[in-house]
Amino acid sequence: MEEPGQLKRALIDCLAGAISGGISRTVTSPLDVIKIRFQVQLEPTSQWALLQRELYRPSKYTGILQATKDIFREEGLPGFWRGNVPALLMYMPYTAIQFTVLHKLKTFAAGSSKTEDHLQLNPYLSYVSGALAGCAATVGSYPFDLLRTILASQGEPKVYSTMRAAFFDIIKSRGVQGLYAGLSPTLVEIIPYAGLQFGTYDTFKRWMMAWNKSRFPHLNSIRPDDSPSSFQLFLCGFAAGTCAKAVCHPLDVVKKRFQIEGLPRHPKYGARVESRTYKNMYHALKQIVQAEGWAGLYKGIFPSLVKSAPAGAVTFVAYEYTSDWLESMLT
Repeated sequence: MEEPGQLKRALIDCLAGAISGGISRTVTSPLDVIKIRFQVQLEPTSQWALLQRELYRPSKYTGILQATKDIFREEGLPGFWRGNVPALLMYMPYTAIQFTVLHKLKTFAAGSSKTEDHLQLNPYLSYVSGALAGCAATVGSYPFDLLRTILASQGEPKVYSTMRAAFFDIIKSRGVQGLYAGLSPTLVEIIPYAGLQFGTYDTFKRWMMAWNKSRFPHLNSIRPDDSPSSFQLFLCGFAAGTCAKAVCHPLDVVKKRFQIEGLPRHPKYGARVESRTYKNMYHALKQIVQAEGWAGLYKGIFPSLVKSAPAGAVTFVAYEYTSDWLESMLT
């Protein structure tokens, strides 16, 4: 098949990235809401930690199942998709920018826009390209990420009834720079996260293709490219999402604390993060460990892993198939 032109290739990557991001985001929204509630809760998020009652007031959320029941009882089914509109406005352009920049970087390095040529690149280039693409996507979509976090964390009764109300209150109380609160730890997080996610995905995909070639040599005449099946792509994305999130979760907790710092929060959801609680990212890490223990840096890790693994899998599979479909339609 003839290689599409540069503009057409960018359009394919952009649309495929946006569609895959929208699908993944909507499917995994309930787990993301639970994860955010855990991350912004200053009190312990496990029953075991609550044994130290002299240090903490009772916690609102103490486990995934308990949090699920509470959110459903108090907010109904829509509560699990709270903040999903700004999340889609954030995630769809995020994945669109990410996949477009990623493909452009790989095309530059390989001298070809073909995916099979990209897989022949040095594995380290996959990690570097993923990290750079993640940075570009983060800067371009960050205000929506901030609004998503604020709306998803507020619970009932709502502090902000709409995304518009939250937007104007942040501008009024923090200024325009308030829309980028927590950007620094986010960029520090996204470099290893995006690098690991895309780098390990490409690595697992190479291994899967090599396994196909050795395991099914009789299929070489039918599928000479040894391309992975949709289930194999799902497994590669699942493993990549798990690896990346497990390593970078503490930085995500710090980012969420910066995003809600000083904003209103109903008392029944626990103590709020006061203004200027954290001076910088290092100070935030230190304060969280001192006040909440090392476990504080891993609040929400279980719903995060449960969400990130399938989210990564759905994103990569949806992107691969949407990209192939768009390429066949536009070429």
